[in-house]
Amino acid sequence: MAPFDASILSADGPVAEAIGPAFESRPEQIRMAETVARTMDAHSHLLVEAGTGVGKSFAYLVPAIQRILAHDEVVVVTTNTIALQEQLVTRDIPLLLSTLTPNIARWHGDIRPVLVKGRGNYVSLRRLEMASRRADALLRDEASRISLQQIESWAYDTEDGTRSTLPMLSRQEVWDLARSDADNCMGRKCARYHECFYQSARREAERANLLICNHALFFSDLALRQDGAAILPEYHHVIIDEAHTIEDVASEHFGITLSEGRVGFLLRTLYDSRRRKGYLANLHTMLSAADAHDLVVQAVESTLHAHAVTAAFFESWAQAKSQRRLAGSRIREPNFLPNTLTPVMRDLSLQLSALRERVRNEEDKYELNSYARRAADIAEAAAVIVDQSLNDHVYWAEFQQDARGVRVELCCAPIDIAPVLRKHLFNRTQSVILTSATLSTRAVDRDESPEHAETAFAHIISRLGCEGASALQLGSPFDYARQMALYVDARLPAPGAANNQDHLQALTAAIVRQIDVTGGGAFVLFTSFATLAAVARLLREPLRERNLPLLVHGEDAPRTQLLESFRQSTNAVLLGADSFWQGVDIRGHALRNVIITRLPFDPPDRPLTEARAERLKHAGRDPFREDALPRAIIRFKQGFGRLIRSAEDSGRVVVLDSRLVNARYGRSFLRALPPGVRCLPVDPD
Repeated sequence: MAPFDASILSADGPVAEAIGPAFESRPEQIRMAETVARTMDAHSHLLVEAGTGVGKSFAYLVPAIQRILAHDEVVVVTTNTIALQEQLVTRDIPLLLSTLTPNIARWHGDIRPVLVKGRGNYVSLRRLEMASRRADALLRDEASRISLQQIESWAYDTEDGTRSTLPMLSRQEVWDLARSDADNCMGRKCARYHECFYQSARREAERANLLICNHALFFSDLALRQDGAAILPEYHHVIIDEAHTIEDVASEHFGITLSEGRVGFLLRTLYDSRRRKGYLANLHTMLSAADAHDLVVQAVESTLHAHAVTAAFFESWAQAKSQRRLAGSRIREPNFLPNTLTPVMRDLSLQLSALRERVRNEEDKYELNSYARRAADIAEAAAVIVDQSLNDHVYWAEFQQDARGVRVELCCAPIDIAPVLRKHLFNRTQSVILTSATLSTRAVDRDESPEHAETAFAHIISRLGCEGASALQLGSPFDYARQMALYVDARLPAPGAANNQDHLQALTAAIVRQIDVTGGGAFVLFTSFATLAAVARLLREPLRERNLPLLVHGEDAPRTQLLESFRQSTNAVLLGADSFWQGVDIRGHALRNVIITRLPFDPPDRPLTEARAERLKHAGRDPFREDALPRAIIRFKQGFGRLIRSAEDSGRVVVLDSRLVNARYGRSFLRALPPGVRCLPVDPD
């Protein structure tokens, strides 16, 4: 392969010419691009931590485009957030293709990019028409009818058939009646096959050579490949952006979840006794045999029986929790409670399969196939979790209180995802490039040897199973010493060291003091939704008195709407947890103050965290140093990185956790921050 052409990203190169004065050639970006190109050429593996402002997307897209054109290969780019996918598809890739056109002549071929979405995002025109014909039997109320009408109106105008442009439905479950589904797809037998949005997208993906998808779809594909199936076409290289999230995403997709809502939704779809609605309600008119009516009656009775068994099954888990027979959320032994769900769901699946053989038309054969498969999957999931038949997995139950009572979800996941990724991702022949602004646990000095520098990536390498991968750390081009300062309030007691209510009062008062310094324009980041909600209640009156808008994650609006409201304001205060620590890009004066209320350690009783710690301790290793601390450092860097998003940004990060300066391990957090960051005490009252 010809060496990577660094002039493409130089100060007088084609990209600079296309973007204009806003473009700034960055040595870090060129170095990353050259390293990505060498990794693709060697079909090896690479981890790149590139600080904010490096321009990661151009640094991997340019060598990817060159590789596709020079070798007729296929590249997959996967991201965690929709925002980054949209940036790649609508802005970065079109700009690069138009810019690099004059350089394409030396290669044969073209770039065929495509955004790949999961099948369930697409409307099935055939299923939508069937749902409309049977609306009286299927839909439970007027709101459901209106939701179906919304889908119908949208389906006439949509260009790609994906729900990204579908208006918000008052009954979200109605989408299930119209979405594309592998288990009831008729393929070429479908009268709408040539108009099918999903089939069209699938053909486009098969022709594409630059595929953009999200982590969820990528790991769903990886899981399916274990059974000889796939979502994505074969590819030669994969670039995983926002790679700091992939351990959790992969664990979810190689694990199993079974919720009361999932089972209840299937059963209500089949038959809702209260409204006498559902798929089975008028199925007898579609049957071909005289005795088939009895089969429908039996299926309805089995569905009603399954309803009762499901309610009792999940209630038994809720009772075990309330009666303290289940300590915490871990399920530590197989068959802790009787598995009454699997037999009834297997029986229901068999009855639906028998009905499938008796219906007159092909549509109902495929519809029944889908319902039978879903019932069988539920039966299998319950058996695996209750029997604990998967080795090296952790099992737990989650409980959530809502207006209808306690909702239960049973889960299991691999304790260590590294062996799975090592086998199914890193031991294959394609190159794998993982990149993020936060992959390492400390900043690497410029004069360190590559071998010593790679120890900064030791945690993520061991967690992902990519031993032998090269590692590259590139600092941000931003001047942190000039643009921001880090403040620590060491006067607050460490979390848990004082009465909870006293700590909440002290924490809220400290937040108000820091908000006053900047007159709003603040993100306040929490590690707990319970603490966030409690502080929100205490903050409303002080902020109302200051005429500062308060935006609360999980209460006021969806995430995207909260962020847009914050951007439009000059003095808003946003309280966020979980997803607000990462993937949020707000530039300019709107965000000038990031307040971190607590160092982001995982709760020690979180099942996966607890199981990993037990495994490390059993092996004679230190769970805190080897797992809890590195994870917290990486997440801390994510929260810290919300502030400076451009060379013009300025502001402060305030940490309201005294452990940052008072605990010995606090130095580890500080060593991970960009060079030049000043750590100062907050101003005294």
